[in-house]
Amino acid sequence: MQTPFPENKAGHEWWRSAVIYQIYPRSFADGNGDGIGDIPGITSRLDSLAELGIDAIWSSPLTKSPQKDAGYDVSDYRDIDPLFGTLEDFDDLVAKAAAKGIRIIMDLVPNHSSSMHPWFLEALASEPGSKERARYMFRDGKGENGEVPPNNWESVFGGAAWTRVTEPNGELGQWYLHIFDSSQPDFDWTNPEVRAEFESVLRFWLDRGVAGFRIDVAHGLIKADGLPDIDDNNSTMSGQPKDRAKPHPFWGLEGVHEINREWRKVLDEYQDRAMCAEAWVMPLSRMATWVRKDEYHQTFNFAYLETPWKKDSQFKVINESIKEFSAVGAPATWVLSNHDVIRHSTRLSYDKVPKQGDGIGPDYEQPNEELGLRRGRAASAFMLGLPGGAYIYQGEELGLPEHTTLDGKFREDPTYFRTNGERVGRDGCRVPIPWEANSPGYGFSTEGKSWLPQPENFKAYARDVQTDNPGTTLELYKSLLQIRKSHELGHGDLVWKNELIAETGLCYQNGDVMVVANFEGAGLEVPAGEILATTQVGLTEGDQLEADQVVWIKI
Repeated sequence: MQTPFPENKAGHEWWRSAVIYQIYPRSFADGNGDGIGDIPGITSRLDSLAELGIDAIWSSPLTKSPQKDAGYDVSDYRDIDPLFGTLEDFDDLVAKAAAKGIRIIMDLVPNHSSSMHPWFLEALASEPGSKERARYMFRDGKGENGEVPPNNWESVFGGAAWTRVTEPNGELGQWYLHIFDSSQPDFDWTNPEVRAEFESVLRFWLDRGVAGFRIDVAHGLIKADGLPDIDDNNSTMSGQPKDRAKPHPFWGLEGVHEINREWRKVLDEYQDRAMCAEAWVMPLSRMATWVRKDEYHQTFNFAYLETPWKKDSQFKVINESIKEFSAVGAPATWVLSNHDVIRHSTRLSYDKVPKQGDGIGPDYEQPNEELGLRRGRAASAFMLGLPGGAYIYQGEELGLPEHTTLDGKFREDPTYFRTNGERVGRDGCRVPIPWEANSPGYGFSTEGKSWLPQPENFKAYARDVQTDNPGTTLELYKSLLQIRKSHELGHGDLVWKNELIAETGLCYQNGDVMVVANFEGAGLEVPAGEILATTQVGLTEGDQLEADQVVWIKI
């Protein structure tokens, strides 16, 4: 099946400049009133997304799952979970989105399956050394009776990364690896059967018309020979060992690139498809190896996401990103928020935040909401003028903050339970978004239900109170995306013009648009030109740009 979109010219492909909107499906829009978002809900809100001006939707997993980790535990890679709808609902979404010029990108989870996947159930019912167990990472334990895990690896979600099984004869036996929850056993990617299965899965969805894939944990598929112990366990997605010269035993090993190339060959058989890697690998020179011409098309720029809202830090990471990605012929892909990190409209109000994968709970120092919104809007405006692709996370176009006071009794993230509440996890950025200020559930659900409770301050951020309301975050995003597209900023080039402004700011030119940010102190004088968009409500030519504000100027 060919996509309904026109074929792009080489070097000007859609994904090089696209603004891609991430949907966390259970929290976007609920079409059947059960309090959990679904595919019909997404379809019903396509007009709003078209008005926003996005190019594509990436949805977190919609595939069949017991939902132990919100769909990132897949039990059937070729079907839609009934929680979200049917394959027919999905096909309808793809077709109706395409009619509005919006592509659909699937989330693929290849590092692990659900423990309820037929393959894993077969493995549990089979003997050690069987071909069924060879699809996963089963190992004998250490100690006199195999009672000690095979190594000291820890789960990203907390606790040991190994679980011991009861063998078919009723005795305790081997252990299986799960870098995440025990309900998410890791595949053995040295097994040709695993590789063949996922090539088939790619084709299944490509044949249904998807525009590509976001690949979950793309850097974790290959584990080091012998599964050696880790010197510095820290339960993050990058590992970040103290000695970076020593490879981490399961993050970002060279063998993963062979898999990348195999998948790229599959996508190249289809017209205008793309894959984006979730690869938490640093430094950026290493991250760029994931987007060489025969591997991924994009990778999330997590170095940029984790950079504080400080002048020198922003200048450095933008320069390094453009340099390293350009060196391999790839666009930089900018991102500030997603379903795994604290929303940037809250995160940027702090000097120090919990490590990646953790959230903010009621016992943590509470954020300065006004400062967070101000900096969040500025960071978004500064990012969206940059050349390359960009991802935005549902609700950030509303300026939505993190839910930082969510009670433990409502939490669902495995991290919360595996650490006995010591780490609150990621639920705070996953709360259903507000559509209508005065409707039950803020319009998220037809019945007012919500699988996670929404805080009262969400009412002020509802879409309907921001629509056509000058100065709101929603109207700012609409304006920025429209200018970005009409001036082809995604395909442009960045030239620094810092000499034109005071030392407290940064200024870059992309095509005929100049973007100026002020980071601190008193206002700075804005260069002459037509103001196209600004985070500073009421700014006119000749005014001073205040701290934590951004302006776009036509030159």
